[in-house]
Amino acid sequence: MPLMEKTAYGKTDLNVSRIVLGTWVTGGWAWGGADDDASRAAILRSLELGINFIDTAPVYGFGKSEEVVGRALKEWGGREPVVVATKCGLEWDAKERIRRNAQPARIRAEVEDSLRRLGVERIDLYQIHWPDPQTPFADSMDAMARLQEEGKIRWIGLSNFNTDQLRSCLHTGPVHSLQPPYNLFEREADREILPFCRQENIATLVYGGLCRGMLTGKFTGSEVLPRGDLRRGDPKFKPDRFKQYVKAVNDFKKLASSYGKTPAQFALRWALQQPGVTCVIAGARTSAQVEDNVGISGWEIAEEDLKKVDEILAKHIKTPVGPEFMAPRLES
Repeated sequence: MPLMEKTAYGKTDLNVSRIVLGTWVTGGWAWGGADDDASRAAILRSLELGINFIDTAPVYGFGKSEEVVGRALKEWGGREPVVVATKCGLEWDAKERIRRNAQPARIRAEVEDSLRRLGVERIDLYQIHWPDPQTPFADSMDAMARLQEEGKIRWIGLSNFNTDQLRSCLHTGPVHSLQPPYNLFEREADREILPFCRQENIATLVYGGLCRGMLTGKFTGSEVLPRGDLRRGDPKFKPDRFKQYVKAVNDFKKLASSYGKTPAQFALRWALQQPGVTCVIAGARTSAQVEDNVGISGWEIAEEDLKKVDEILAKHIKTPVGPEFMAPRLES
């Protein structure tokens, strides 16, 4: 197995794996549950294989994902340094209804909870999860800067912010990282956000690299997803579009096989070769999925095959749709 590719992370002093272990599924919530032991084993296997960058958030299982990551980090015991990214700016009620709240008091409360769950003294990358239009960005950014001054966080990041929102935040203080959705099927970030980050040397860890499992090649287009699975609300998984996307994935499989790679490895490699992408997040329920994800290292997709990707998309995807369904509500 080739060595995991590493890279300097923008303006920070971090040297990170180009694959980031995503732990949304680790929380169980929105993905039909998760096995804690399998999740912990997957995290440890990631670290053993050179993935030194983990992304999590309090809302993933309402604290559970951070707790599982924390237990894995304790078991890892600092054999090699691990870069941990988590988030703030969302809150939930007893019925697990989520809303945005990036007020300074909320950010300060969340960082203490995250430090405790993760079992760390400082968070390497702290990100505002979604823009909160009811709180001035300057107030949120000032709170983040204060946490950095106090040594509770090392670097400041944003997630799901568009270019105008990112510019507004930069007027207040530094932004070191941005986490936008991006994959073969969801390429809105190509238009403005990735070029802007590239211009400003803002590192990116793009999420949804496997488009919620669609790009693994495991679907036929006729599946009925269980209750509690967030993909039930994803227009891509509705009958009118599902088969369009599966046909495209079947063609991607043929391209991937010409490299001796799986569809997931091909999709992740594609993302890493796009201008402005520093790292790509890939979730994993099991150690086997981790081992598949690390197969992105040591090879590249040829230019002519990158063009074929665009031809496949134009051929099959007649009614494209983005990841907008995942945005949490704005109202109080």
